[in-house]
Amino acid sequence: MADSVSLKDQLFNAETIGELAAEYAAALPGFDGAGFVETALSRFPELGLLERMEWMADCLEAQLPSAFPAMANALVAAMPAPLDVGKSDNDFGKFVHGLPGILAVRNGLEDHRDRALDLLHAATRRFSMEFYIRPFLNRWPEETLARLWQWAEDDHYHVRRLVSEGTRPKLPWAKAVNLTPEQTLPLLDRLHGDPTRYVTRSVANHLNDIAKTAPERVVTQLQNWHAAGQQQGKELDWMTRHALRTLVKTGDPGALLLLGFDPEADIEVVSFDVSAQARIGERLSLGVALKARQRTPVIVDYVFWRQRANGTLAPKVHKMRQVVLKPGEVLRLDKAHHLKGDATTYTLFPGAQRMGLQINGRVVATREFELLA
Repeated sequence: MADSVSLKDQLFNAETIGELAAEYAAALPGFDGAGFVETALSRFPELGLLERMEWMADCLEAQLPSAFPAMANALVAAMPAPLDVGKSDNDFGKFVHGLPGILAVRNGLEDHRDRALDLLHAATRRFSMEFYIRPFLNRWPEETLARLWQWAEDDHYHVRRLVSEGTRPKLPWAKAVNLTPEQTLPLLDRLHGDPTRYVTRSVANHLNDIAKTAPERVVTQLQNWHAAGQQQGKELDWMTRHALRTLVKTGDPGALLLLGFDPEADIEVVSFDVSAQARIGERLSLGVALKARQRTPVIVDYVFWRQRANGTLAPKVHKMRQVVLKPGEVLRLDKAHHLKGDATTYTLFPGAQRMGLQINGRVVATREFELLA
């Protein structure tokens, strides 16, 4: 079987670099498209994904004016048409159009802040500038936040999304940004009623980031949004579930109540059965039977406390089922948990382990089992 193509080769290859070169050659007299492609491709085998972007920016910068205002004008002149403003989601753009962001930070951050922010505004309508707005937020927080307040009402939904995505506290792969919830939540207030899922998903992800350090702020914010009525009910319900996903796993009472799950619900654990032992690489059987006197929405999870190298137990919550218990009926659930011996994020060690049954965020029963090598 042929090897799968890596992500870096899918995004950056002779075809995609050739298309980018053609855009610049068509817009900028004297631009050597063939030379750009040859030079860029020459180092691709030794570079990773983000390194290729930095290298392509080097190759591009070598053919652009050295003065940043003129460089920015050239970058804008070569941009393709903006992404379709009529769409509402998943129109991410092409990674090769991220180069203006790199050059904006390199050459405009210190001495050409306003022109560089203009460039990011134009570029994000072709490819998200979420990585590249962050250095400006750290270097010029007040001035950059003032721009974001304007962009929160931009006609293009990619610009509006940047306001949320670029300020996320825990944006994957991105550098840290020195902002507090007090600075970003007012922006999300303005964005939460947006009609496009691309924006509202970012808002929900942003709230999920904040929830990891300030859970009560997120629950209060969502309560306020439900009371305000600025977003369609179905969409806000989706946003709420998405924003609270981490808090649901950790059993946060406020989050669960907001979603309609009572941590103190009267639920009888008829049985919770766990295999007495299993080997690394095998599957461990779990069986659950629950009953309630009245109609009760429940989130049924299980917690695996795995033994670490130092003998302590580390918990991890796993999803099982979300369901409504009917009065007097017994709900039976079965699960086979794979005890992975080749997991990339943790190592299993033989010895005593523990499984717990978690209902609406509260552990209601535990069982010990022996993990064999």
